[in-house]
Amino acid sequence: MATHEVTNQVPPLSGHDVADDPALLSWVDDADLHSLGRLAGSHEWQERGRLANAYPPVLHTHDRYGNRIDEVEFHPAWHDLMNVAVSHGLHAFVDGGHLERAARFYVWSQTEAGHGCPVSMTYAAVPALRAAPDLAATYEPLLTARTYDFGLRPPLAKRGLIAGMSMTEKQGGSDVRSNTTVAKPVQDGYVLTGHKWFTSAPMSDVFLTLAQAPGGLTCFLVPRVLPDGTRNRFFLQRLKDKLGNRSNASAEIEYDEAFAHRVGDEGRGVRTIIEMVNMTRLDCVLGTAAGMRLGLRQAAHHAAHRKAFGGYLVDQPAMRNVLADLAIESEAATTTAMWLARHRPRLGLAVTKYWVCKRGPVHAAESLECLGGNGYIEDSGMPRLFRESPLMSIWEGSGNVAALDVLRAVRKEPESVQEFLAAVTGVDARIDRAVGELGTALSDVDQSQARRIVEKMALVLQGALLVRHGHPAVADAFLASRLGGDWGVAFGTLPRSTDFAAIIDRAVPKL
Repeated sequence: MATHEVTNQVPPLSGHDVADDPALLSWVDDADLHSLGRLAGSHEWQERGRLANAYPPVLHTHDRYGNRIDEVEFHPAWHDLMNVAVSHGLHAFVDGGHLERAARFYVWSQTEAGHGCPVSMTYAAVPALRAAPDLAATYEPLLTARTYDFGLRPPLAKRGLIAGMSMTEKQGGSDVRSNTTVAKPVQDGYVLTGHKWFTSAPMSDVFLTLAQAPGGLTCFLVPRVLPDGTRNRFFLQRLKDKLGNRSNASAEIEYDEAFAHRVGDEGRGVRTIIEMVNMTRLDCVLGTAAGMRLGLRQAAHHAAHRKAFGGYLVDQPAMRNVLADLAIESEAATTTAMWLARHRPRLGLAVTKYWVCKRGPVHAAESLECLGGNGYIEDSGMPRLFRESPLMSIWEGSGNVAALDVLRAVRKEPESVQEFLAAVTGVDARIDRAVGELGTALSDVDQSQARRIVEKMALVLQGALLVRHGHPAVADAFLASRLGGDWGVAFGTLPRSTDFAAIIDRAVPKL
């Protein structure tokens, strides 16, 4: 005899189009995007995302005979995910522009976030590599090829390449100018000796890295395998045991006279590699926006199918306020991410990198809570989303680094401030009032107030973009709460004037 009957449990959220996202479709809406969206929303690919995290990469430093091999072994699901990403051009912008590529990255990241790291770095490596035109001419066609060709072989013998990044060292972290890795000139290039504390995607084919050359800190391109087929002297010490992003390998590495090509002039390493950093910062915003949309979708789907206290959760006033607030935050992030992908303003990117990525963890926590205890269970997928959420704020400059970058740009690049103000003024009286307050703060920049200033800049930018590109109900609620002061501290504290029905309708998945 059965002891219980399962009732009032929410059906799985699968078989939907992840690209069916109103905030996204106001920027990009084409058949290829929806095809990728249906793939991302299928049970088959959601399961592959789960497997890639359930069976994380394993480092093999030596073979059975004691030979050094420095191989990273991945679950087959990882390679399947990478193959879809590369074949759809998520690692390159040459065929459709930055905006179209951003839309696809945003959609596919909701299947599994970890493999987005090497995809993002491959995309970002190209503009930095152009500081060395001969190298760019050789490697760019392979870095933008739509063929995922895994395995350690000579780069120029492969059909497509993946790029990694190797900057930080244990004594300096974000302070890369304190790096101690040494670059010594040799015939046809340099050899590097030193240790790197975080090397993203160590199974990649080539890496952009920083080292101290005779002329100062310099950017280099390091291949994993040399043209004759021998392994470069690039040794993996261990893989990091990370909070999240577990499908993706991150390593400590040792250069022991590893051969490298110089990228850009000696002494201009930061200026050269910042081109890569800016593009990966864009993907930090995109990745966070994708996570917000994923969390919102799960929360709204759960609320639409779960009954409590005499009705569906989605009809309960307190829950409606929470869902609408989560939806507003998500749509603001998506709208700003797409605008950044289209225009790529340096100041707006630094501002948004700080704020949107800071909002990711609190958004993930509230989305998880909408599922109650069911959301705290690994099977729901929400714990994986929550563990992933802090990474984007840490990667490519944690909160203080991003905020101080904004203040530095304000002081040194007044034209970027004028560009920023032109994008936000004359849109709404509430925004103009906030811009007036912001102008006073910017005239007397104080590092202790960096986060406060950048937060206001981000809210002003998001509000202006929602007015121009978003749904009127979303824009009005955003301005009333985030800039008008009619808001609490936690999600779910929107004013009574909010058009909850219009906002929530955009959030509930259409199955």
